[in-house]
Amino acid sequence: MPFIRAVDIDWDEVSPDSYLRDIPALRLEEPLRLEHGVTFFVGENGTGKSTLLEGIAVAWGFNPEGGGRNYRFSTYDSHSELHRAVRIVRNPGKPRHSYFLRAESFYNVASKAEEYRLSGLGESSEQDFYARYGGKALHHQSHGESFMHLAEGEFRPGGLYLLDEPEAALSPQRQLSLLALIHDLTRQGAQFIIASHSPILLGLPGACILSFDDGAAHPCQWRDTESYRVTELFINQRERLLRQLLGD
Repeated sequence: MPFIRAVDIDWDEVSPDSYLRDIPALRLEEPLRLEHGVTFFVGENGTGKSTLLEGIAVAWGFNPEGGGRNYRFSTYDSHSELHRAVRIVRNPGKPRHSYFLRAESFYNVASKAEEYRLSGLGESSEQDFYARYGGKALHHQSHGESFMHLAEGEFRPGGLYLLDEPEAALSPQRQLSLLALIHDLTRQGAQFIIASHSPILLGLPGACILSFDDGAAHPCQWRDTESYRVTELFINQRERLLRQLLGD
């Protein structure tokens, strides 16, 4: 059973002149249901998927830049006021662990992850600490390696995880690794809500895909997502598409 069953937005809590009112997909006609182990938010840039994900994350108690619920830091205060208006419908029970991971602020979260954990080491060695994150400091790894190792070290069964465009840090092969990790953890009671453009991640069996295109959040099949259709078009009709784009 998912921890978050649905979300709604109380527009009385949003400023009259807020740009949020100009994002059609956020004008929910009814609560947005999140009843699957994995729910993807998809849509073109600017359709509100990451804005809503961030609003849910902050309303749940996460730091806007990401991390666990105990993370409290700010390098640049850019999050919207939406979290004040988000209403979360919860199922009984609490997640054993939770994490908000977003690609755009991953560097800051990785820095804090090491700072927080090293400050509480006690008698543990740095070697034991780094074993959880791939055997060395996160900033001594490539972006994709550190992102994946942080996910592997922090995501656990029975947890709640919000991810914002994780594919931005990952190669196609590591996206497949993340897909397998998500699949394994959802079978052990975890819930994931993910904003993504990745046709690889969106292909996860059993996931619910909510498209924010066309002015309203609505269920969508994998093959009907723009991410899949554009990728398929490029692979199957590359030369014709490039002639149209480049005028050659």
